[in-house]
Amino acid sequence: MPLQGKLDALKSEFETNFAPPAVVEVLHRATNELIVSGAQDRALKAGDVAPEFTLPDADGNPVSSKALLAKGPLVITFYRGAWCPYCNFDLSALEEARSEISSRGASLVAISQQTAPNSRKSQRQNGLGFPILGDHGGEIAAQFGVRWTLPDYLREVQKALGADLTKFNGEDSWTLPMPARYVIAQDGTIAYAEVNADYTRRPEPSAIFPVLEQLGRRQVA
Repeated sequence: MPLQGKLDALKSEFETNFAPPAVVEVLHRATNELIVSGAQDRALKAGDVAPEFTLPDADGNPVSSKALLAKGPLVITFYRGAWCPYCNFDLSALEEARSEISSRGASLVAISQQTAPNSRKSQRQNGLGFPILGDHGGEIAAQFGVRWTLPDYLREVQKALGADLTKFNGEDSWTLPMPARYVIAQDGTIAYAEVNADYTRRPEPSAIFPVLEQLGRRQVA
């Protein structure tokens, strides 16, 4: 089943059989408000220059975007956290596509505001062969234009659902990245950008294959 099909089934199950109608209403309200705000349209797009970063992996080792780009293109996915089943489906789909990404000469990383222990948990539970980098407070997410602040009414629902971000992220900004996937060319230019204010919508990993192939041909030429 395609990734989006799995996410649609997850959403239907959650909203029909798990979440009370009042909770569903709040989640829809927050998503709609974020969409209407135009936040996703202000994020970095293809053609923009990507910010450079050095972030720790889940074991505390520094990972530099400059060093990764010296080897080939870089695929980045912004990950909300271990508490988000939609994000975990997304990571699993990327893991399934990892060999295809690597065969096209690219590196793959996830970036998350969650704490290192939660990233280690995410890597273990999703069987990941690529790192989750720690973006404390969402500073890099902000530079990409994908960080947003949860409204007060949504924070209470998040807590009730077991997703208290102050605990998962180790700070109290109550910010998250919008789901976003980027392909960065070796010169630092963004070659592909997919940002969605609706956290239940994610692109198929295969959408980046033609982009990586084009970058590979450009490098050969």
